Parts: sequence; C-alpha cells; structure tokens
Amino acid sequence: MLGFNAVGQKSTRSFQKDSVENDTIEKMYMIIEGDSVPREAIDLEEVVLLRKLKFGSNLDRKRYLILRRKTRKVYPYAKLASERLVELNSRLDDIKTKRARKKYTKIVQDYIEDEFSAELKKLTRTEGQILVKLIHRQTGITTYDLVKELKSGWRAFWYNTTASMFDISLKEEYHPESNQEDFLIEDILQRSFRDNILERQDSVLDFEYLELSDKWNKTSSGKKSS
Repeated sequence: MLGFNAVGQKSTRSFQKDSVENDTIEKMYMIIEGDSVPREAIDLEEVVLLRKLKFGSNLDRKRYLILRRKTRKVYPYAKLASERLVELNSRLDDIKTKRARKKYTKIVQDYIEDEFSAELKKLTRTEGQILVKLIHRQTGITTYDLVKELKSGWRAFWYNTTASMFDISLKEEYHPESNQEDFLIEDILQRSFRDNILERQDSVLDFEYLELSDKWNKTSSGKKSS
C-alpha cells in the first residue's frame, strides 16, 4: 500500500480593480513513502479491463480451461525462444570468423538443450502445436524457418526434442484476428499477464487484443442469435 503525507497546501488570492475576488487556487502536495520529492499526483500502473468470460455451454468452458492449462505450460518456452534468438543473432552479428560463430552457436544450443529438452519431450501433440504458434507470436518467424536457418542453432534442438516426436506442423502461424483458437490463446495470455501468472512479453505481430475481443464477441453473439 502506498503511504503518503500531506506536507502543505498553498492558497493564493488576488483582487481585481473592482474588488471582485478570483477563484482560489489550491494544490495538495504529497510525499510517497520512500521518496523525498513532493508530488501533485501519483503514477499508477496501467489497468487493463478485460471482458467477463462467457461460454455458450459447459463443454466450451471445459475446452477453454484445457487450452488455458496448455498455453500457460508452454508459453515460458516460447518466451525463452524469443529471448535466446534475439540474443544469439545479436551476438553473431559481432562475431567475425565462421569458426567462432559456430562455436558460440553450439554453446547456446547446448545450454538450451540441457535446460529444457527433457521438459519439451514431455509435451503432448497439442501442447507442441501451441508452442509452435506462440514462437511465431513472439518472434514473427515460424519454427520451420527458425530450424531452417543454420545460424539460429535450433535445427538439432527442435528435431531432437519436439518436432520428431509429434505430428505437428512447424509452419503453423499465429493469427488471432482470423483463427478463434488463436484468439482464445491470446485471451488466456492477456488475463495471465494481468494476474501476474505469466511474465508479459508483447507480440511482434501487428494486432490489438481489445479490438479483436470486440470482433470475436460480436461474432459469437451473431452465431447465438442466428
């Protein structure tokens, strides 16, 4: 809880020639706990208001909850993929020799495999497919293109862990504007970010969640009334 103390208020009065008193101007200054600078206002974190969830049936609600569990499970891996890809490619741009680039790529790949390959092998087919979509959300690049690029260091990683074990499409993209399941995944992410269940990482793709929420809500309403 923010603590603050009123340290003073200032009133100024002036009179016009006809002795008519102007409005009094009052300002309240506050000191935020742990700070020494008086302020006129307090900066608050942005609050995102999301629509209340509505389901057409118990089956729809069950499907959403299952999707939520799977999405929350694989999102950290997609976030890691994005962070490591940006870091890797940034470092590679500064490494001049082919031998040094190959050596650094191998170090990063070994680290990721040691940390996460065991967990990725436990993913179900649907979890693996959600992960592929989320990697596209985070990087703007399909997993297929990531593993195709030798300099990314993901070829052996993916084929040795996830892709070889599940019948999934590595070319799958993330389109919450046209795919309802993708929108539901985005809805799950936004609510999880808001509730501090997942650490926020914005998508590199061009869409606005609130606009999509209005769109899909109207679509659902239209189906119910038809």
